[in-house]
Amino acid sequence: MNIVQGGVVSQLLAGVAIPKMFRARQKFPREVITPEDIPAKIFAELSRERFISKIKPGMSVAITAGSRGVANVAIITKAVADFVKSRGANPFIVPAMGSHGGATAEGQLEVLEGYGITPAAMGCEIRSSMEVVHLGVSDTGQNVYIDRNAYESDGIIVSCRLKPHNAFRGPYESGPCKMMAVGLGKQKGAEQVHGAGMGHIAENIPSIARVILAKAPVLFAIPCIENAYDETCRLAAIDAPDIMEREPELLRFAFTQMPKILAEECDVLVVDETGKNYSGTGVDPNITGTFSTEYASGGVKVQRTCFLRLSGESHGNSLGVGLANVITKKFFDAIDTEKMYPNCITSTVLASARIPCVVATDKEAIQLCIRTCTGIDKNHVRVIRIPNSLHIGHIMMSEAYYDDVMAGKWPGLTAESEPEELRFDGEDSLITPVV
Repeated sequence: MNIVQGGVVSQLLAGVAIPKMFRARQKFPREVITPEDIPAKIFAELSRERFISKIKPGMSVAITAGSRGVANVAIITKAVADFVKSRGANPFIVPAMGSHGGATAEGQLEVLEGYGITPAAMGCEIRSSMEVVHLGVSDTGQNVYIDRNAYESDGIIVSCRLKPHNAFRGPYESGPCKMMAVGLGKQKGAEQVHGAGMGHIAENIPSIARVILAKAPVLFAIPCIENAYDETCRLAAIDAPDIMEREPELLRFAFTQMPKILAEECDVLVVDETGKNYSGTGVDPNITGTFSTEYASGGVKVQRTCFLRLSGESHGNSLGVGLANVITKKFFDAIDTEKMYPNCITSTVLASARIPCVVATDKEAIQLCIRTCTGIDKNHVRVIRIPNSLHIGHIMMSEAYYDDVMAGKWPGLTAESEPEELRFDGEDSLITPVV
């Protein structure tokens, strides 16, 4: 793709004014478990009789680890492994991430390594394979698969994050059931969950999970829930027979912990960085309002969105790029379709992988969004800038919001500076820090 600075596109955008911006702080409830307290909390949860009695000396125990950027994931995973070892059993870690990591065993190891999950750091083996065992057929007609290493163990501990999904709604969204059906299902299992379309995923996940619970050696789950500041706020061990009942209860709590853009509406949303470490679709649509399907809604109401860069932790998997209207050349150049396309082929959601308009610089990305907005006052354009969709305690807002923020229009939203011009370097990369 020929993307040049100084050509016709640059000329068309040169006169587009970017409004002054001010720093703002968003305050949310902050129940938290500190990283230092996580191991003791996990040991306390798992030391209850119903859990401790299931881990016996000499057992081979598989512990799941996913592909998301879960807060404190290495600490949590190691604590679970250490608990298993304290009982005289032999833990090993299984990458439970469906088709992520390019749908290869090596790619999934690379993803875990990026989160600090290595054999040396965890003190146990990691068994990465795409080989699965067929367990049967669910009551929704889906073939059910599970990672062979996990299936052949003496017991499986489902360690995962529990949160609202970014593309559908149901009593079981992102949590233990999805970790079993999609994560442990590897590419084949993930394809079965998604194959009937996103309109059926809310029923396929629990129906497949029930088969796995009935036929695989699942011991219990220990999902974590995060607060609005991307911090661990709850860890709850769930006995295998109770997962189907307890997960919906915990999902309702997880919804109460979700952050949001308090102003609720904007003309242009600028996202500094996206990636799989922030959300399965690069940004969490529950925050940004940029959903890839019709089966979920929410987030800020926005007309144009631009993504400025892709995180290194994504390893080129830019799934979710299609949720933007505009991206930069540096974002485009970071895309590895060998990592991204297996993910969208498996999920069947192609919209997430579509390439939007690509421009040379950060400045032009913002200008293109502003210029193509319709039905707005271009002299008072409402622009919101976030560093990513996980960390929105500190954001930037254009001066069109300033008087309302100072007047306390949105409880929990306060100004931390006065409006000022955004600064760009010699290559028109945005260099004004959010904080």
